Amino acid sequence: MRLIYLLFICFAVLASPAFAQDHSQHQESESQSHDQHAADTHQTEGDHEADHGGCGHHEAHQEFNPGATAFHHISDQNVYSIGPWQFPLPVIVYVPGKGFDFFSSSKFHPDGHGNGTHAYNGYVLFEGQIRRVKEEGFPAGEVELGEHKLFVEQEKNEANGKTKDVVNVCYGDRTWACDNKSTADGGLFGGGVTSFYDFSITKNVTTMLIIFLLLTWVFLSVAKAYQKRDGMAPKGLQSFIETIFIFIQDEVAKPFLGPKWEKYLPFLMSLFFFILALNLFGQVPFFGGSNVTGNLSFTMVLAVFAFLVVNLSGNKHYWQHIFSMPGIPGWVKTIVTPVEIIGVFIKPLTLMLRLFGNITAGHMVIVIFVGLIFIFGQNGANVGAAYGTSIGSILLTLFMMAIELLVAFIQAFVFTILTASYIGAATEEHHHEDAH
Repeated sequence: MRLIYLLFICFAVLASPAFAQDHSQHQESESQSHDQHAADTHQTEGDHEADHGGCGHHEAHQEFNPGATAFHHISDQNVYSIGPWQFPLPVIVYVPGKGFDFFSSSKFHPDGHGNGTHAYNGYVLFEGQIRRVKEEGFPAGEVELGEHKLFVEQEKNEANGKTKDVVNVCYGDRTWACDNKSTADGGLFGGGVTSFYDFSITKNVTTMLIIFLLLTWVFLSVAKAYQKRDGMAPKGLQSFIETIFIFIQDEVAKPFLGPKWEKYLPFLMSLFFFILALNLFGQVPFFGGSNVTGNLSFTMVLAVFAFLVVNLSGNKHYWQHIFSMPGIPGWVKTIVTPVEIIGVFIKPLTLMLRLFGNITAGHMVIVIFVGLIFIFGQNGANVGAAYGTSIGSILLTLFMMAIELLVAFIQAFVFTILTASYIGAATEEHHHEDAH
C-alpha cells in the first residue's frame, strides 16, 4: 500500500506543470542582453532562458502540487511554522574561506509558505530551507526581493544527461542560481557537498529540545511523586508512566536480556520514551507538524547508538558465532562468514529504515488526502467538487490520523524490542556440555 502512495507522489511531482516562455519575448530580450550572456558563458541554457525571459514571468499562478506539498510538509526547515505563523530560528552557516555567519532566520522575512521575501548575505530561504547564491556579485547584507522571486527550474547535466531541480532567485532583472540545501552526505539523503555548511537550529532540532525538556520535567515529577508517596498506590501522571515503564521492563528487558536487564534498562527506556514522545508530538497539527522520526538523519543516529551498544557489549561467543563458528566446515565458513558480517550492519540499517518509512508514509498520506480537495476543486474553480471531496477527504484523514496514533506506539515499541533482542543475542552466555 505504501508503494502505491509513493508512486502517486512521484507521478504528481513529475506531472507538475512547467512554465514555458514565449519565444518572441526570448528573442527580443536575447538581443538586448547579448553582452551580459557572453560574460556569463558558464551558465547553462536553462539559466540563459531564465535570465532573458524576465523574472516577472515566474510570478504566474501555479497549480497545486500534492507531491511537492507533501515533501515540504515532512522536510526539516530553518523556520518553525505553526499554521500561517513563521517563528524565526538561529542560523549558523559556514563557507570555507569566509568563515561562520550567525543571524536569525527573521532576516529573510518568510511568508506563509516558508519562502523568504528578503535575502541576507547571499543566502535565501526557499520552502523553509536555506540556500546560498552560487554566483559571485550578489549583494551582501539584507536585500529586499519581494514575493514570488524564488522558483525552481530543471538543469541538465551535459556530462551524464541527468536533470536536477535548481532553486533560482530573481533580483536586479536577472536570475541567480542557488546551491542545493546544505548536506555533506555524498548524496545519501538526497543532497551532496555544497559550497556552504548549515549548522543552524532547525525545526527538528527545536522539537527535540522541546521534547527533551518535556520528558525531563515528566520524569523528575514522577520521581518526586515516588518520594512523596512512598508505599502508596500511584496516581495521575505517575500511574500512567509506571504502567508503560513496567510493561517495557517485564515484556522487553527481562525476557530478552535475562539477568543483565538492569544494566541496559536506562538505554531501552530512553529509546522508547524519546521515540514515542516525538511521534506523538508530530501528530499535533498546531504544534508545527514536526517530522523528526521521519527524518533519515535522526533515525540513523538512533541506529548508530544501537549498533555501538550491541557490538561493544558483545561477548566472546557472539564474535565466535560471526567469525570462527566452531564445528562448521571451512568451506561453509567462506559463505556464512560474509553473510554474518553483513548482518551486523543490516540490523541497524533495518532499524533506521523501518522507523523512517512508517512515520514518513503516514505524514505524507495525510497531506495528500487533504490535497485531494484542491485537486478536484481545481484550486477553487470548482467549488462544488471541492466541498464534495472535502467530506471524503476529512473522513480519510481522521482515519489515517487514528492509524498514525497507533503507529506512534507500535514503532517506538518495535525499535525498542528489536534493540533489546540484538543486545540479548550479543550478551547471551552459551554453555557447551561435554560430548561424553
